[in-house]
Amino acid sequence: MHKKIESSKSSVDKARAALSKRASLGEDIDLEKYTQSAEELPYQDAPSQLPDETREQMMRAGITLGDDSQRSGTIIQMDHSVIHSLARQEGIEVMGTNQALEKYNWLSNYFWKAVAVDSDKYTAHVELNQSNGYFIRALPGSKTLYPVQACLYLAKSNLAQNVHNIIIAEEGSELHIITGCTTAPREEPGLHLGVSEFYIKRGAKVSFTMIHNWTPEIEVRPRTGIIVEEDGVFLSNYVIMKPVRSLQTNPMARCVGDNAIARFNSILIAPPGSTMDLGSQVILDGKGARTEIIARAITTGGNIISRGYIEGNAPEVRGHLECRGLILQGGGTIHAIPELRGMLAGIDLSHEAAVGKIAEEEVEYLMMRGLTPDEATATIVRGFLRIDIEGLPPELNLELQRAVEVSQKDIM
Repeated sequence: MHKKIESSKSSVDKARAALSKRASLGEDIDLEKYTQSAEELPYQDAPSQLPDETREQMMRAGITLGDDSQRSGTIIQMDHSVIHSLARQEGIEVMGTNQALEKYNWLSNYFWKAVAVDSDKYTAHVELNQSNGYFIRALPGSKTLYPVQACLYLAKSNLAQNVHNIIIAEEGSELHIITGCTTAPREEPGLHLGVSEFYIKRGAKVSFTMIHNWTPEIEVRPRTGIIVEEDGVFLSNYVIMKPVRSLQTNPMARCVGDNAIARFNSILIAPPGSTMDLGSQVILDGKGARTEIIARAITTGGNIISRGYIEGNAPEVRGHLECRGLILQGGGTIHAIPELRGMLAGIDLSHEAAVGKIAEEEVEYLMMRGLTPDEATATIVRGFLRIDIEGLPPELNLELQRAVEVSQKDIM
């Protein structure tokens, strides 16, 4: 068991001042209706021995527990407790945030640099009520052979899970991560507040694939910031294809170094009763920095707001923003909000957005070749959701496609 390290007075004061501050996006949540306390759970040397239903939920979020030989490390947090953490590769560190703070005095300098503690009441709440989180670090020049996997699991009903994650890719390193966020398979309320700060140093690369597998009464408020230095690369892949009562996230990447790269790819499916307000923001501050933001959104009755923002502040920067949406059933909505802001001559920023339905002629074309209407629709949806992601390791691409295939059966 590791005690939470005391925060600096300045960050606590800012957090207290921000508690009454509403989020700038979407629906507001009454934090008082959730409990903050949870019992300390025992450490698991063999997480494969967890109950079947727990492992099944984790599996649906991309987490492998039976055979982790294809993972460079594993960390699992259940409610407020880190119940398992293990690094399997030299040069890669994986542990709970509180444990890392006890081990490294310098780590506190990374807190609240990529995300402002007073961004809104949710960041403030995490600062004042943080339970734990994960710390993943690649030492200089180290490269993961397989992905590191991290699971954040909400087991207790009506609990507010407050986590603060720190990910550091030191100079010249390469770090591949798959994160699965999920909850116990019952329709009870809960709240997940997750602050994640990424630091991609000079010439480093991070690919980060997050799969959300929530239940219909869960509210989710991730807050993410990324700082990419010279020649650094950050690839983000986000998948949510299961019901969630309310989800709101809008990560911001700052490409502060020359030739820095940030790419965001999102796959969003909103069933009835789900409200999803999602986006990505990239600030291009380094000469020659580049970004691409791509979102694929489908509603089968839920509501989606798909945001994107690119700002160019340096010479020779390039950015492209693309959002495509399909409305498969009535009652759902998709609202695409693409934004570009150019601050000087010589930059290249573009965007495109489209929302519509499956074309009848496409269905008829496939039916002429022997498919049923349902098979034809499923084939078109599968193609719509497929995103070719440049630079994604084969292992992560396999997990991404598997998550899409597993969930697609439910939406069809």
